[in-house]
Amino acid sequence: MHVLGQKSVSISLGIVIRRVPGVSRWVEHVWKVVAVLPGAGPENWKELRRDGEVIEYHAATVPLELFRTDTEAYLHGLSTRIPSIYVVLRDGVGVDPLDVVLATASPYEAQDYADTGEELVEKVPMPEGLAAWIRDYIEEHHEDEVFIKRRRDKSRIDLEQNGIGDARIRQISDVYRAPSAKETVH
Repeated sequence: MHVLGQKSVSISLGIVIRRVPGVSRWVEHVWKVVAVLPGAGPENWKELRRDGEVIEYHAATVPLELFRTDTEAYLHGLSTRIPSIYVVLRDGVGVDPLDVVLATASPYEAQDYADTGEELVEKVPMPEGLAAWIRDYIEEHHEDEVFIKRRRDKSRIDLEQNGIGDARIRQISDVYRAPSAKETVH
């Protein structure tokens, strides 16, 4: 774990992606994020396991950052039936089939990426140790926001006219008046 100042903390997270053969002639391979490795070292598409044509790669290592201001989102993510990490992917540039953009514990941030339609967002079950680390961070930094209902002012402001029209424009009379016959331009 790396401390990035008082506003956030970070831990490196290895991303494991599985390649399986496609089921149609139009799709050669199907890629799926299957695991995350907390505390992993740097890697770039290192083969971890092979079973026939199914291959698992340690595709990348990215930081998982937690921010004090996002504890509500992390709490929401941990309260789901299966707490998850969300991995954001893009089509690869060069020889890599996919680029790992980031990993997040915030379902809200993941939804923002999913809404753009430019990235692929994969949901991966969170390891127990990582869930405990995030829970500890939430307990240390989470503050419930107090809801304050706004009260309306009871005064009636529609009963008086402070002026009609734009006060910056000099006007001889009411801007909403009907034009007179002599002002009509033909």
